[in-house]
Amino acid sequence: MSSSGAAGRAGRPGRRHDVAFAVTISVLLTAYNNLAGLHSWHRRWYAPLNLGATGVVLGAAAASGLRAPELGLAREALPRGLRSAAPAAAAVTAGYLFAAAVPPARAVLRDERLSTQSGRAAACHALIRVPAGTVLWEETAFRGVLQAALGRVLPQRTSIVVTSALFGIWHIRPALEAVRANRPGASARATVAAVTASAVATTAAGALLSWLRARSGSLAAPVLLHLAANAPGPVAAWAVARRGGSGRG
Repeated sequence: MSSSGAAGRAGRPGRRHDVAFAVTISVLLTAYNNLAGLHSWHRRWYAPLNLGATGVVLGAAAASGLRAPELGLAREALPRGLRSAAPAAAAVTAGYLFAAAVPPARAVLRDERLSTQSGRAAACHALIRVPAGTVLWEETAFRGVLQAALGRVLPQRTSIVVTSALFGIWHIRPALEAVRANRPGASARATVAAVTASAVATTAAGALLSWLRARSGSLAAPVLLHLAANAPGPVAAWAVARRGGSGRG
């Protein structure tokens, strides 16, 4: 009796530590993108800052006791992760090519922020900013560290729900910026509706990415699908905008 009580007392500080880490990382990620992104220095140094943040959260995860398999970084799980996401990634990329090639579908690619970019800037966006500053950072932070931290203190389904909801909140500021750039005359009600719809869609996308991560056991699965969703789209949108073909036959 006394031995099991001692074991229980020994286990409680670990549990409190896990809860504290999960809460802390949740709060920090909820605030980071919506607050830091307001500043010009963050936009200017987006990729290197987010690469640095990736290193910080991985270091914090290691210090908290999370191991490589919990983070989806086990080497043996990599092939399964790539196989799990490859069909969906190919389908998403094909969808962008279809939208760029078929005039009636080009409206879905419309983004006024890309229309004045040079080819060099568009290439930098697709090859550096998106893979290093967005995909690697967001997948490490959410499907890697956050999902693993929450998985220690919550059932798996609940940890996926919370991770996905925070991922949706993370995208509120970018969604607002997109609405202001593409619909500058939108009313406050229309803006709120558009941002809310975007956050809901991002939450759903986050749930899919989290499910892939849990199913495959590898962070490679959500990384591959996220990369396919984020990198080809801006290139296709830029090409269409430069041709003056957004939404026009």
